[in-house]
Amino acid sequence: MKNGYNGTDGINEPMTTVYLIRHGQTEGSGEKRYKGHIDVPLSAEGVEQARRLAGYLSGLTENGGHPAGGLHGVFSSDLSRAVRTAEIVASRFGLGVEIMPEFRERHFGRWEGMTWDEIREAYPAEFRAWADNPLEFSPVGGESTIEVRERVMPAFYRLIWKNEGRHIALVAHGGVNRIILCDILGIPLEHIFRVEQDFAGLNIIQFHGDVPVVKMLNFTA
Repeated sequence: MKNGYNGTDGINEPMTTVYLIRHGQTEGSGEKRYKGHIDVPLSAEGVEQARRLAGYLSGLTENGGHPAGGLHGVFSSDLSRAVRTAEIVASRFGLGVEIMPEFRERHFGRWEGMTWDEIREAYPAEFRAWADNPLEFSPVGGESTIEVRERVMPAFYRLIWKNEGRHIALVAHGGVNRIILCDILGIPLEHIFRVEQDFAGLNIIQFHGDVPVVKMLNFTA
């Protein structure tokens, strides 16, 4: 499964389960600010969200009868908000966290650190174009949606391939998760904002061989 879905029916193939998670709430999140690659910590509420999610996952996976306390591995973006969320989840299962920089959030270029209102004022036409079609338009000086997909999706499918038949958690970011889910569901990338990803939101994807099935979308504990 190096490149994902190949059209097989998954019969007699080992099932791989991915718990795809967005990090918890961050400090200053109420300002609706594009943080991108800026390393901001979880807020106190974000820590609690991660703890509630870890508890939910523990009950969910134990009830499912999975081995190793429910998870075989926990993986994370290298940004601290994702790492801290992943650490809280991993500690519930007695696991460490493997850092994967490929899953860090989109770089927003000149918009990095700016609020939505600040961007609308400074770059009104560009912001409107980006909101209307995030595939055709990109943040000024930042990564395009295609560039993010090209670093995220090969890493995602390598992760699945290397963990075939296992149950793993991946903690990443809203933009990254949307791209993964759009790819899995066959949603055109210009519609990525139609897929919501709340803080500490949980998505469950099962791979039956090479065939992916989304079992849960953006659940919050």
